[in-house]
Order: sequence, then structure tokens, then C-alpha cells
Amino acid sequence: MRAGIHFVNFTLPGVPESLPAALAGTAKVADDAGVSLFTLMDHWFQMDGYQDAHDPMLEGYTALGFVAGQTSRINLGLLVTGVTYRHPGLLAKTVTTLDVLSGGRAILGLGAAWYEREHRGLGVPFPPTAERFERLEETLRICRQMWSPDEGPFEGRHYRLAETINVPPPVSRPHPRILVGGGGERKTLRLVAQYADACNLFAGDVDAVARKLRVLDEHCAAIGRDPATIQRTILDMRDPIGDPDRFLSDMEAYARLGVDLVSVVPSGDPVAFTTTFCEKVVPRLADVG
Repeated sequence: MRAGIHFVNFTLPGVPESLPAALAGTAKVADDAGVSLFTLMDHWFQMDGYQDAHDPMLEGYTALGFVAGQTSRINLGLLVTGVTYRHPGLLAKTVTTLDVLSGGRAILGLGAAWYEREHRGLGVPFPPTAERFERLEETLRICRQMWSPDEGPFEGRHYRLAETINVPPPVSRPHPRILVGGGGERKTLRLVAQYADACNLFAGDVDAVARKLRVLDEHCAAIGRDPATIQRTILDMRDPIGDPDRFLSDMEAYARLGVDLVSVVPSGDPVAFTTTFCEKVVPRLADVG
């Protein structure tokens, strides 16, 4: 099983001046240790409940561009971009730019968005849930078209693009990998089956993850897609370094479900956490599954 680092806490000593070193240091440690994925949240306000909306939060793609210049191997993405945050054509161009400048290391993580407060706070429309999922599907279609030779128009219910020109194209072939986050069984997992290269589910209940992956398999069967072509990833918010043996035992259970990447969240000093995680857990995690 492979590892990912999901950097979510910007409330660190000495902010904002300390943030460049913390972000770069964490990413460099992960990159040097062979961690597969480095992700950030896509929010403008820090999440209520996790911390407070007034706590520090960096814009995701700008921050990933900075990280790309500090690393050489690790894949980079947001876990996940809310579909309401950026116009689909501009989103495709942004991810393409990250992919080109990182040498083909960008992924597009996409979801239906949920944090209403930041939308209202900054004046960004926050449509009802059903419409957000309609926009999510159209955005997936637009990004795939912009990453294809088709430069023609796109006509959808919510988005209309006259020319889907995207030059230069991504370095990744055939395009940056698309990950859809979320476990909604009727809509989200159907979109994974239809459009995505990977899914991401919250860890914590192996049986619940198993059920959702069975639903994903059913959606794949309905459209004739081989479910093995979809990477299965999880986000585990628990501490993996306090009890590595228990963490690795849990990962064995997920590996039996076909999960091949787990992202963890640094706590405390992110550079120190990631260093310990890479020394004590990542080498053993590679043997799981």
C-alpha cells in the first residue's frame, strides 16, 4: 500500500511567515521518502468543527504550485476541489498548468462542495445539493473534453463553452488523473464509475467502506467498466504513528478490499510528524497488501 500526506492545519507557530518553510519542509520529507501523494484541502475559510473559520487557510492551487517547485516526484492535488469554487474551464486550465510545471504530477480531485459559510462569506453562489451534483457531472465532462483533442463547444445545462482550447496540453497521459471524493452511493459513486480514475473514501469503518466499494462495483457493472481500472484510496484522520502496529493492521483490512493508498493528516509539527511517519510507517506500509 502507498502513502499520502494530507496537509490541513495551517495554524502553526509564527504564521504567516512560518508557513512557507512548514509547507515546503513537509512536502520535501514526503517526496524524499517516496510518499506517493501530497494533498491540501480546497477551502477559503478553515473548517468550522475542525478549527475555526478565522484560523489560517491558504488557497489550494497557489499553494500546490509552490510545493511543485520544492519537490520532484510526489503527485500533487486537492482533496478535493469543490465544484462551485471555480468555473470548469478555468479549473481545467489551472490543473493543466500545475501538471505542466510539475512535470506531470498533478491530479484533479473533485467533489460537490459542502461548506456553505465560506460561499456566503465571499459571495460565491451555493446552489442546492441536486444542482451541485449536476454541475459536478458537467465539470467532469468539460475537463475530460479540454484534455482531449476536441476543441469544440460544450453545451450543458449549467455551463456553455464556445471553445475548449487548452494549450499547452497536460504532460500527463492521457490526462491528469481524476479523483472523485465522497461516498454517496447513488450519485457520487456513479460519477466515479462513469468518469474518474480514482475514488476517495473516509476510513474508520471497514465494513462501511466495503459496502461502498461494492456499490461502486455495481455502478461499474451497469456501464460495462472494469472496476479494477479505478484506484481505491482512503483518508484516515487517525494518528498512524502513536500505535503503528494497530494502524498497519487496519490497513491490511482495507488492502483486502483493494485499497492501495491511504492519506494521513499530520498533527503538531507537520515536518516532525511526516519525518516520523516516513521512518516508522511508510516502509512497513509498502509491504501491506
